[in-house]
Amino acid sequence: MKFSCLLPILAGCSVVSAQAADLFVKNSRQLTFSGKRAGEGYFSADGKSMIFQSERDPDNPFYQIYLLDFETGDTRRLSPGQGKTTCAWLHPNGKGFLFASTHGDPAAGDKQRAELRERAEGTQKRYSWDYDENYDIYAGPLDGAGGFQNLTATRGYDAEGDYSPDGRWIVFASNRHAYTDPLTAAEKEKFERQKSWLTDIYLMRADGSDVRRLTDARGYDGGPFFSADGKRVCWRRFNEEEDRAEVWTMNADGSEQKPITRMGAMSWAPYFHPSGKYLIFTTNRHGFDNFELYIVDGEGKREPVRVTDTDGFDGLPVFSPDGGKLSWTSNRTPEKNSQIFLADWDHSAALKALGLPPDAPAAPAGETAPGWNTSGLSPDITPADSRRHVEYLASDRLQGRQTGTEGELLATDYAARCFQAFGLQPAGDNGTWFHAFEFTAGVALGKGNRLTAHGGQAPGGVETDWIPLPFSSTGDTAAAPVVFAGYGIEVPEGRDDQGKKQEAYSSYFHLAVKDKWVMTLRYLPEGISQEERVRFGSFASLRHKAMIARQKGARGLIVVSGPTSRVVKQLVPLAFDASLAGSGLAGVSISDALAQTWLGKAGKNLKALQEKLDTGAQEQGFDLPGFTLASSIDIRQEKKTGRNV
Repeated sequence: MKFSCLLPILAGCSVVSAQAADLFVKNSRQLTFSGKRAGEGYFSADGKSMIFQSERDPDNPFYQIYLLDFETGDTRRLSPGQGKTTCAWLHPNGKGFLFASTHGDPAAGDKQRAELRERAEGTQKRYSWDYDENYDIYAGPLDGAGGFQNLTATRGYDAEGDYSPDGRWIVFASNRHAYTDPLTAAEKEKFERQKSWLTDIYLMRADGSDVRRLTDARGYDGGPFFSADGKRVCWRRFNEEEDRAEVWTMNADGSEQKPITRMGAMSWAPYFHPSGKYLIFTTNRHGFDNFELYIVDGEGKREPVRVTDTDGFDGLPVFSPDGGKLSWTSNRTPEKNSQIFLADWDHSAALKALGLPPDAPAAPAGETAPGWNTSGLSPDITPADSRRHVEYLASDRLQGRQTGTEGELLATDYAARCFQAFGLQPAGDNGTWFHAFEFTAGVALGKGNRLTAHGGQAPGGVETDWIPLPFSSTGDTAAAPVVFAGYGIEVPEGRDDQGKKQEAYSSYFHLAVKDKWVMTLRYLPEGISQEERVRFGSFASLRHKAMIARQKGARGLIVVSGPTSRVVKQLVPLAFDASLAGSGLAGVSISDALAQTWLGKAGKNLKALQEKLDTGAQEQGFDLPGFTLASSIDIRQEKKTGRNV
């Protein structure tokens, strides 16, 4: 495992500082919710899915491997369900995956049952990662046909593997040599106490052949990852006492090994940005049980820059293949259990913070885009020709080349004409240069959206007085009572920078919401201090409010902007966001006027309620007596056509 042994000893509040996270991380949201814990999520090569590990099987207390489809929100188990599993990775071709597992251990079932029994009896030992000598690396097809192939089949801990970008190689961690190399009596005794101590990095072909040892140092070398071009490998190297670690890189053949951090702390779980210019990693520089994310340039020549600022655990970070998303594991959840989070990543801001040049310089003033005309190009590959292509494809005229847009048509037309001028032959649809494909471009309202309030049709209509929330579950929700829960926020107790106690805040104080609709205001209290706004901010997103309502057993979520929010549009826009699929409860956004109609049944005034809540007061929520709401939600994916060349 990529050092998941750290996760259970961590605790803290999920307060994100604007001074750190807001520089690079935007629009963060929780991606996984089920099970005791989840972590180590890695994107597919096309960015459409994620493989991860989670403890959510009632018959197996150990991690199993799951696949999350971003477009549908569906999650399915990939591992066999027996034994312990960890460290999964998707093959670049999108057809297979690898993972580490002990399911081949004859005693795997007994170990599961013993662990379940200890947990039930409350005698479970403090959680720590198990470097089980029965761990082997397996490969299997995503469609489940053909079973699993054991690629290592060697005594010792074989895990923490991932494919090279071309799918030909696997880099992994193993302590196998400790079972075959001659050890002194002292070394044997230490290894029995500390199985990770003799772990090193290995390389093998994707079929398990041609195994090569890349590192040979006392201490734990683990968590290796290839760079996006496959030329470099990053990993963590612990000292022999394993109380400190630094981030290292090397060539894919094991040469040119060098440290790129020198923080004197536990710095681990490094991962390359696809640009290759920098890495992100985890460190406890700010306290033994406070792990934060940092970035560092690929050469280790500059001081690392802090990314997160949240008490507790933020670790195991990875970038999406396009470099525009960051995913990581965090215990900033209300229950303080580790789950996977996802956010937008500002690559330009990261480059600037590290003092690195931008990816591509702006075109010189007055220089015209070459269009598709290839005259004057050299037969050789030259910097001048490359610059000419890039400047056109990156020009304002192409407007970012988004799939399905006019810019994409211009870009693909340019590429096709260049290929034609180079003497290539077309291999697309019907003898053309192009291959059309359908993709999900957004979400749209179906025809079956209805709200029925208190036995009659709700006033107004869809898109005027109400609209489904983009992450709403679809289908029918039976009539249920409605409760008002203020801003729908729960903020744990904390400490400010001076150590002063910050009181907890809850919109659900003495409010029963099970099997009811929960009406909440959209944002956060308007009149609180800037410091409190920062503290509340992590808990004020609609995703988080929906999660809290669902965890409390609510049947649905009703969001109203409120008159003091002064929004341009009162209804939440229906925008596609794959990470919101499958939220598990119905959700609607309603106008202020409609909200006032319903609140009036309880003798309440929306404006007065919001003004009082905006002061930071923790007003107790209330039921809307005699009022029920039923819904039928119909949200459909909007398909468009793009084209490859």
